[in-house]
Amino acid sequence: MRTVRLVIFDIGGTIIEDNGEVIASFSAALAANGLTATDAELKELKGSSKRDVIKKFVERQWSQQDAMNEERIRKAYGDFKAELENRFSNGGVKPIAGAQATFAWLKANNIACATTTGFYRTVTDIALASAGWQETFAANICSDDVKDGRPAPFMIFRAMEAARIGDVREVLNVGDTPLDLQAGSRAGVLGVIGVLTGIHKQERLQRESPSHLIQSVAELPALIEAHYS
Repeated sequence: MRTVRLVIFDIGGTIIEDNGEVIASFSAALAANGLTATDAELKELKGSSKRDVIKKFVERQWSQQDAMNEERIRKAYGDFKAELENRFSNGGVKPIAGAQATFAWLKANNIACATTTGFYRTVTDIALASAGWQETFAANICSDDVKDGRPAPFMIFRAMEAARIGDVREVLNVGDTPLDLQAGSRAGVLGVIGVLTGIHKQERLQRESPSHLIQSVAELPALIEAHYS
């Protein structure tokens, strides 16, 4: 059986609690810029590049060739970032119960861990610093570190490169959204693990055919011992 050498975690909803900060920030920014999106639409885009989400709704409302689109995207994205940073800077970061113990177990078993996220760098740094995890991960890869965010697998590959892991068959990818699981499947990693601590229910995540679904990252050590060792 292949040895797990790297576990890659999504951040929001996977290792920190998702209390609706992202969707609320999107809703406020879109409304302020005359754009509309339902909560269901925003929920399905959870985990993707935040700028790409803004771009999607700008281009839906106006022609993709509209010369004003870049300015519209810039303004709405700026408003979104201000909203989100305010929410996360004011006590909005709470680690998922058991996450710290899981990281400690991985370290004790010589398994590196990394993060990938649809967040941009500023919010990623705020979240990790608030949780006390600045030195926990071999790599922290954001959507603005790659050309295409999820469901493309590029953040996973960038995390592998940073952690010096050259074989996808030694990697587990863990996340709470359909896009997290799609990226893991596209990367061809050993295990694509869904967790139920985000806004998506088991039925929705099951449609992405994950290797395993667990309640939270707290269950990951037992899963690795049972299936990957």
